Amino acid sequence: LMDCPRVFAWWRMKHYCKRTLDILASVPRCGASLHELNKVLSIELNANANCVWQIQRNTNQTIRLLFSHFKFAPSSSCETESIKVYDGPSTNSPLLGQVCNDTDAVPVLQSSTNSLTFLITTNSVAFTRNFFVFYYFFSPETKIENCGGQLTGPNGTLTSPNYPAAYPEFTYCVWHIKTAKNSKINLQFQDFFLELDQNCRFDFTAVYDGLTTNTGLIGKVCGRAQPAFESSSNVMTVVLSTDYANSYRGFSARYTTFLTCSSDSMKIVLSKSYLASLRYNETHLQLNDPSCRPVVTESVIFSFPLASCGTTKKDEGHSITYTNIVSLSATGTIITRQKSIEIIAKCKMENNSTLEVIYITKNNIIQNTTAVGRYKVSMSFYDTDSFSKPVRQSPYYVDLNQTLFAQVSLHSTDPNLLVFVDSCIASPQPDFGSLTYDLIRSGCNKDDTVVTYPPLEHYGRFKFNAFRFLRSFASVYLQCDILICDSKTTKSRCTEGCISRQKRAISSYTWKTNTVVGPIRLKRDLRAHFSRPQTTYHSQASLQPLYLLRVHSLSFLLVLEKSYARG
Repeated sequence: LMDCPRVFAWWRMKHYCKRTLDILASVPRCGASLHELNKVLSIELNANANCVWQIQRNTNQTIRLLFSHFKFAPSSSCETESIKVYDGPSTNSPLLGQVCNDTDAVPVLQSSTNSLTFLITTNSVAFTRNFFVFYYFFSPETKIENCGGQLTGPNGTLTSPNYPAAYPEFTYCVWHIKTAKNSKINLQFQDFFLELDQNCRFDFTAVYDGLTTNTGLIGKVCGRAQPAFESSSNVMTVVLSTDYANSYRGFSARYTTFLTCSSDSMKIVLSKSYLASLRYNETHLQLNDPSCRPVVTESVIFSFPLASCGTTKKDEGHSITYTNIVSLSATGTIITRQKSIEIIAKCKMENNSTLEVIYITKNNIIQNTTAVGRYKVSMSFYDTDSFSKPVRQSPYYVDLNQTLFAQVSLHSTDPNLLVFVDSCIASPQPDFGSLTYDLIRSGCNKDDTVVTYPPLEHYGRFKFNAFRFLRSFASVYLQCDILICDSKTTKSRCTEGCISRQKRAISSYTWKTNTVVGPIRLKRDLRAHFSRPQTTYHSQASLQPLYLLRVHSLSFLLVLEKSYARG
């Protein structure tokens, strides 16, 4: 403490020394009754502890409680060792939340009144547990300017309150970032200066991979740095938390979404400010095919079909990768002081998932971000084997033993893909429980009426005769597994046709999902329905056609329903 005057200015020293005294005064003990407006607690506990801290003060304010650092016994479970926080004056109050070894967050809990209680229990393992706890009373209606909020759009900026001046004490700001579907977020801090602590217990910034602060912690940082973070989807949450001592200038950050992949196209978005920071502008950019030019608004946007603009495709067994390169060419004819930069954009379509990868090279230093895209698949019935006219009405009424023509369609601009119907099963139950009937299995026709057609570009086709289950089941549900392969791969799963289970285990395919449409019903049900006495139909609108469902998700289940007369 005697070094405080030499290290800090007087106004900062006062707060620093007060907090240091608070920590030193926080002698490890099992529980306490706390009444201060704010307090830090450095708690150490050993085995078999069961300790209660109760916070209460006669005020109209509520309490914010932060566990900025916690260390439980190794391999402990939430059932045997935890911190339980209660919204009230005792452990009989409603449970507000729990912290344990599996907690993937920096826990911040807020009471609804002026009292709060937390209980720490430990198991019998001989180990010193450490907890750093900070609380303060605050008025929820008090707002700090430029503190948190909702951020949308392909790119944007966020700064700490008062930046570049010192951020306020007792600050808790939450920014929710949400960009376009199928994109990923890259967050870069251009300037970052928070109080330095080995475990970031006092002031910190936490970044979460999602729209909540309950789980998905990517990282927690403090001190001086230029950290960067990347989400796994199109949402990210950023938190700034400060205590009552040692405020610095905070941070300035920018988020971007470089790349978006879909079943049809690749989209690369570069902000003008990002290019300016590299000393480039839109006139310096080009793809593998220089004739493909960007659209320039507030950003520079390259958007093009997957198989165009010089995009290369590589079949890697269980994935297909589409790659293009944005080159930033230096100006000048003899010398240059600009960095040599290539942005390598990759859309990677994998089995049961679709991943986008982008690499940014700066003088041979590679940075990468990733994003999520997906193939789009739909399934329809057709009236004939020409597959020219889809059935639009729903329900689709058919005769028993009528031939039904089904087509699965891949919606993609890449002409070199094949769709293969691997398996189709029927069931009287929508959950496909114990009773099922195979129509197609591993590319083999298991029903005598099934005929599968050879793969044709983006279409997988088959036909079968309408049937019903015995024992008076009212419906039939059909589920089909679909595989997508590169047509230039001569020995892909899509070209192998019917194979045995043993051989299938070594066969490769690129992308798999399942899909079904419906409902279909027997015409005799329709006639019986209209012939029933004392039945009133309010309008013909109840019979009007419904359009078939198109599927846009990565892994999905569409249900084909078939009703018929009771046996």
